[in-house]
Amino acid sequence: MNDVTDTLAAALFSEVFMTDQLARGRVSRALPKGMEISHFSVLNHLAHNPEERTPAQLAATFHVTRGAMTNTLTKLVWAGHVHIRPDWDDARRKFVSISPAGRAARDAAVAAFMPVITDLVRGIGPDKVRAVLPVLRELRARLEEPV
Repeated sequence: MNDVTDTLAAALFSEVFMTDQLARGRVSRALPKGMEISHFSVLNHLAHNPEERTPAQLAATFHVTRGAMTNTLTKLVWAGHVHIRPDWDDARRKFVSISPAGRAARDAAVAAFMPVITDLVRGIGPDKVRAVLPVLRELRARLEEPV
């Protein structure tokens, strides 16, 4: 590598990390009381994917450990936002689905934080945001590739 590429890479990831931290803080403050970003993320995923998922599939989707996903799912079950049922063919497996209360909680969360992120996009300008999305998607895709 050369110094220009190293400097560019460091600047890019510095911006990505700081943006992630600030965005999570802004969205967290806008979420309904008691809801965390991890809860919203799982509810949003389940709301957009009608098939039931196993906890292991959800952990893989979100790039977290099974233990971390179990912790999130336990909180969502306690809140009544998801249903977990045994696999009728293999009692060792479980399936997760969103409940009507979970769908309502997800919708309330979207209603709470969408104005915040919409204002940010409006302030930056839709054309600039549209222009940066392909770069961010490619960056994400490359980061998802096995090392």
